[in-house]
Amino acid sequence: MGYSDLDQLAINTIRLLAVDATFKANSGHPGAPMGMAPVAHVLFNKFMNFNPQNPDWANRDRFVLSNGHGCMLQYALLHLFGYKVTMDDLKNFRQVDSITPGHPEAHDTPGIEVTTGPLGQGFANAVGLAMAQAHNAGVFNKPGYSLFDNYTYMFFGDGCAMEGIASEAASMAGHLQLGNLIAIYDDNHISIDGDTKCAFTEDVTKRFEAYGWHTVWVKDGDNDLEAIEAAIKEARAVTDKPSMIRLTTTIGFGSKLQGTGGVHGNPLKADDSEGVKARFGFDPKQSFVVPQQVYDLYHKHAAEGAAKEQEWNQLLQKFGAEHAAEHADLTRRLSGKLPEGWEKSLPVYKSTDAAVASRKLSETVLEKIHDVIPELLSGSADLTGSNNTRWKDAVDFQPPVLGIGNWAGRYIRYGVREHAMAAVMNGLTAYGVNIIPAGGTFLNFVSYAAGAVRLSALSRVRAIHVATHDSIGLGEDGPTHQPIETLAHFRALPNCMVWRPADGNETSAAYYSALTAKHTPSILALTRQNLPQLENSSIEAAIKGAYVAVEDPSATVTLISTGSEVSICIDAAKNLKEKHGVAARVVSVPCFEVFDAQDKAYKLQVLPDNIPILSVEALSTMGWERYSHEQFGLNRFGVSGPYKQVYEKFEFTPEGISKRALATIDFYKGQPVRSPVNRAFQQIL
Repeated sequence: MGYSDLDQLAINTIRLLAVDATFKANSGHPGAPMGMAPVAHVLFNKFMNFNPQNPDWANRDRFVLSNGHGCMLQYALLHLFGYKVTMDDLKNFRQVDSITPGHPEAHDTPGIEVTTGPLGQGFANAVGLAMAQAHNAGVFNKPGYSLFDNYTYMFFGDGCAMEGIASEAASMAGHLQLGNLIAIYDDNHISIDGDTKCAFTEDVTKRFEAYGWHTVWVKDGDNDLEAIEAAIKEARAVTDKPSMIRLTTTIGFGSKLQGTGGVHGNPLKADDSEGVKARFGFDPKQSFVVPQQVYDLYHKHAAEGAAKEQEWNQLLQKFGAEHAAEHADLTRRLSGKLPEGWEKSLPVYKSTDAAVASRKLSETVLEKIHDVIPELLSGSADLTGSNNTRWKDAVDFQPPVLGIGNWAGRYIRYGVREHAMAAVMNGLTAYGVNIIPAGGTFLNFVSYAAGAVRLSALSRVRAIHVATHDSIGLGEDGPTHQPIETLAHFRALPNCMVWRPADGNETSAAYYSALTAKHTPSILALTRQNLPQLENSSIEAAIKGAYVAVEDPSATVTLISTGSEVSICIDAAKNLKEKHGVAARVVSVPCFEVFDAQDKAYKLQVLPDNIPILSVEALSTMGWERYSHEQFGLNRFGVSGPYKQVYEKFEFTPEGISKRALATIDFYKGQPVRSPVNRAFQQIL
């Protein structure tokens, strides 16, 4: 193997860049980078294939820093290997608008694969990245053409190991036998509260063995570079299991506070910083120093990575000559484009068509489009029959040795792991070969996945959450399963589209929007109960986010609604006319976020001035003030019972809505009424 003084110099350079950047920012976490610099050096310089000149090369090895607070380790590596991360970028660590934020963000910094920071998320992302490699290999690799054979390497710490999402994802990875996944556990016994003996004393190695992982223990992660290299080689040789390398390190190695919680989340003091530099043979008075021979060492490996990409490009070209159809499909996927004309496969409905639950309408969309969008991977968190997320001839994504699927399979059995499912989907999309994951659970349990959904939005990835059983309409399962606040929560999330379609055309529109939104996740809230096909709905109308479902020039109230309540509002409008001689308009707003993006003229056409608006949704009323003057919803938990009786109990009936519509008309009579679309800030925002 053989390591020299130059290797040690490179390791200490990484450590000191982390010390200097956190000191200059007066903020950050120097401890983990100082402890993990040796393994980072061995991994990046000896094993990983990547090209800093093209961070998006399809077959690069992926690296995930799940303990994202240690991001100065990664930023230092990116800079030293020649990615477009300059020394000035390191000096701007944690500053406004820099590309070196306080935790790694994929869209900010070249070379960052996924956005990490909330502990355990990166762990699950790495499982998704490893699954994406296995799937792409299953689809595209042919004899003589190993187009996708990269590894996914991931660092994680004690905090990640404590988070439940990491357990979910590790269990899943063990079942899937992901031999291309190598996780390196920074076993330094320190978390924010100090020594982990206060809260975390389990045998992590035994836990991973129980999950079906291969495990190795390197006892001196601070110094034994040969043992680190041997452990990674051993892990790479195990092809039928993911590997966990337990690496015992000293947090803040070299500092006065090494081995203590004091060096976890605080910059070193000036005297300690100078002492560390002196200990490592650097000038204590200088900062941000990189010896030229360290740049030379790392740039040599970067050049080898560029040459490997060139070889891969030539292999891809040869592949095209022998496998033209697969080559055309792969190059289209790599371009990020959907297949030409795919949208013609979306089902269209007439008002005379049968009433159908929107979860079944979603299933019909998947049946119609799965052939024309081969990069679409579906799945469910153990609710396949309830979520209707599987098309009839789907093949499961499974290790072939199990005999229940193969790597090319497009249906993922996530098990009862909603949180890991959502984070794995983020990893699948981040792989970069245009995989579009859709994963199902009940809407109420998307709340279990909320941390990962938030990162979908922040990371700007296209993940589709198929969220069925979307209201009290699920009936007998009762309040534990009936969502109330869930849509308000996710509508408040920036860069996330929440769709609650009212019929078949709106469901097709939801899928059209979700599939074409390359940088935005979507939640599709779908019913268990049947919904009638609306007379004035269309895909074209619904993709504007809201449209007029019932128009009446003499209307004195507008009813605005979503999903299963739209048809009840239409019945309420009939009831108002027949029994009270009152005309009402009805507006369906399947997606707030898309409607908000329309121009003001269209929004005022849908929600005009001089007519009061009543919103109706069998969920929390929070947020409806943006479109309505009065709100009818459910600001309490539901009840268990047949769904029609539950709706009757809470007066989500034509009569109950009519009663509130009449009260709204009466309250605003004789007053000037401005549409909520008219806002003071519209001209300056």
